[in-house]
Amino acid sequence: MTSFISEPDSEGKLRAATLSRSQHRQEFLDLIAHLRPDLHRYCTRMTGTVADGEDVVQDTLARAYYELSEYSELPPLRPWLFRIAHNRAIDVYRRSLHRETEQLDVHSELPDLEGVHPEQIVATSQAVRGAFSVFLVLPPLQRACVILVDVLEFTLHETQSQLGLTLSATKAALHRGRVALKKLQSGLSDTSVEAAPPPSPALMQYVSLFNSHDWDGVRNMLSEDVRLDLVSRRQAAGSANVANYFTNYDRTLGWRLVPGYLDGHEVAAVFTGANADRPTYFVTIEFSGERVVLIRDYRHVEYVSQEFDLALTIARLP
Repeated sequence: MTSFISEPDSEGKLRAATLSRSQHRQEFLDLIAHLRPDLHRYCTRMTGTVADGEDVVQDTLARAYYELSEYSELPPLRPWLFRIAHNRAIDVYRRSLHRETEQLDVHSELPDLEGVHPEQIVATSQAVRGAFSVFLVLPPLQRACVILVDVLEFTLHETQSQLGLTLSATKAALHRGRVALKKLQSGLSDTSVEAAPPPSPALMQYVSLFNSHDWDGVRNMLSEDVRLDLVSRRQAAGSANVANYFTNYDRTLGWRLVPGYLDGHEVAAVFTGANADRPTYFVTIEFSGERVVLIRDYRHVEYVSQEFDLALTIARLP
């Protein structure tokens, strides 16, 4: 596996070196592709949103690829990537709140949770089905333990090693996180769920123009400094460079956009079949007034669709 760990020959031609780096990076991404869905499941619940979770995944992979130059051989992929992802997610969490640290009060004398099968079943169901933002109520270590054990099915010993905790601290964090999550979700189930509000006029106009294939109309909504993030594929900036983004949609049949809300933010859910009853992926569009300033399209991040449908609410049309 040294082909992508070694740096390209610095004396080679710039074009060849750039191509070589691109090939090495793709080798790395292919190697860890099977871990990306679980990384996203973890990061989504650690950060509380699908989009932020994917940002952390992207940041994790960039950091991991950079760190490869420090290794003489490839480290164990799963624990290594999850360790980086955990640290990145904690950084995002700390930035999003107005506090920097949270302490974990650990009791060493707790029952051995390894064999409590009924509790495991209930806890797993609660953790997998719960709204992602619910996890933010838990302190970071409790949150990490619940996600690793009940969502990703890590063992206690794997979780202990992953987080650098003692076994008793791992049991304590898991136990308290499960109890807190159960109480919180029990309380939420007793409250009525309000219908999603109508979408903004700007999003409605964008969706309407998009669905009617009025590409000139859509392009007229772009700001001069609009940015495009075709997640995991390419980025572009400026209306002239972003304008060709719509070409591929013009060539594809059977899709439609529907306004919705994901983690409290407006999105355009993309249905890719004429009779599709659930969206395949989503696009976020940010506006300044009626002008589009940012498009983030998750079309090529297939594993995101496994998560976002749990948190997506179709908007109520006026």
